[in-house]
Amino acid sequence: MIKEVRVHGRGGQGSVTAAEVLALASEKCGEYSQAYPKFGVERRGAPVIAYLRIDDNFIRTRSQIYHPEFIIVQDATLMGEAQVQEGLVKDTGIIINSDLTREDFKNKVPNINNLYLVPATKMSIEIIGKAIVNTVLIGAFTAICDKLDLKGSKKAVKEYLKKKGFSKSIVSKNVKAVQAGYEYIKDNYKK
Repeated sequence: MIKEVRVHGRGGQGSVTAAEVLALASEKCGEYSQAYPKFGVERRGAPVIAYLRIDDNFIRTRSQIYHPEFIIVQDATLMGEAQVQEGLVKDTGIIINSDLTREDFKNKVPNINNLYLVPATKMSIEIIGKAIVNTVLIGAFTAICDKLDLKGSKKAVKEYLKKKGFSKSIVSKNVKAVQAGYEYIKDNYKK
């Protein structure tokens, strides 16, 4: 069954990269995938949306995602935006980069059963040394998506970052960030 995901962030946070790496991870796990951004005014700090589809079969659909099964929000201040709220239903899985509590989001995501709050900024600063949240959130998403596994996501991050010319040290730190995001979900939400 197809999984449709929207990634919301701000320009410069790596939302498009997160979708691309998750598509690569799904391929490492034997799935078909597609990832693409929604283009608009592209500038640092502006809201950005990227789409991701994962399926057992070749994906022919090329439209935007209006009713995602999951959304990943890299910047919690975007939760009030109409684009983030669009198409959410009770069973939508929402991962938000935040160290706030579920109570803090009750007005922004009422009646959502699958809300995962991950302090990705804090975790990435501790692990990577910078607020690069996408690899922590890739790990968190891997923990809740049944089409992905940790090994495939780590391989995808390694391959993607090596291809982009990042040092072994940066690659290693980002792989650790994937592991940390994965473990955070397993430790705090999967009982």
